[in-house]
Amino acid sequence: MRRIVRHLGFAALLGACALAFGQGAGDPLAEARSLATSGLLAKSEALVRTYLNANPASADAHFLLGYVLFRQQRARDSLAEFTVGAKYRRPKADEFMTIASDYVLLGDYVDADKWFSEVTRERPDDGDAWYLLGRTQYNEGDYPKAIATFEHALALRPHSIETENNLGLAWRATNQNDKAREAFQTAINWQADHPVDSQPYLNLGTLLNETNQFDEALPNLTQAVALAPDNPRAHEALARAYEATNNLPKAQGELEKAIGLAPKASELHFQLARVYRREGMQEQAKKELDICGKLNGTQSSVDTPNPPK
Repeated sequence: MRRIVRHLGFAALLGACALAFGQGAGDPLAEARSLATSGLLAKSEALVRTYLNANPASADAHFLLGYVLFRQQRARDSLAEFTVGAKYRRPKADEFMTIASDYVLLGDYVDADKWFSEVTRERPDDGDAWYLLGRTQYNEGDYPKAIATFEHALALRPHSIETENNLGLAWRATNQNDKAREAFQTAINWQADHPVDSQPYLNLGTLLNETNQFDEALPNLTQAVALAPDNPRAHEALARAYEATNNLPKAQGELEKAIGLAPKASELHFQLARVYRREGMQEQAKKELDICGKLNGTQSSVDTPNPPK
């Protein structure tokens, strides 16, 4: 089973990148900010650009436009606006947060680390910033540093389910499975009788699969699928547990659901072919292997997605 490595979710980045420009009522930038907050990004962008035509040296306007472009996931354009705005004043912590998040969208974790670190220096009590820094360090492959950062974030945000879950991923990446299992279980326990986040269940179930503890994995993976029925990775992991416990019809069903959600993931077709063969369904198995071969041959295959929640 592939190690679960999740990029920082755009929603998490978006939630952390709050605007703090402080214009008063009637100010065009205040109106543009309101439009951006309401999700009317095209209108917000147009209004800021109109303002910049008359006020090209306004750092606030360039930084606001940079934020709006980030919201549109136009990271390079966003960074260009922050570069221009920085000629007129130094960005503030919230603006550095957006700059770092742009680099995350570009997959440039080294620069993202640099600017999230700047945010934590300016706002050392910002648990969100520390969490995002930890995620960035995790994606850089610096797992010991990520562990320390997540632990610091937890000191600032006790009982943060996502932080505890990501701490478990970092422990798992350093092959400290006992600590990883404890962290995933803690993140589950914190949800008590009203679970909402599927990821700790998926990660714990996946870890149990990898250590051949399939009977223990099943209830966790069943819960993961119940919480996130549109997550193909959860269906894939549950299928593995069912196959390992010789419940082939249910393994087949979970893999068929996963393929419906991620038809270009060749590994899913390969696994389904294996299950079909074990069930004596040779024609169906051949069809799945043909699809798998075509996807790999055209290099159009993707990894099984693992969307958040």
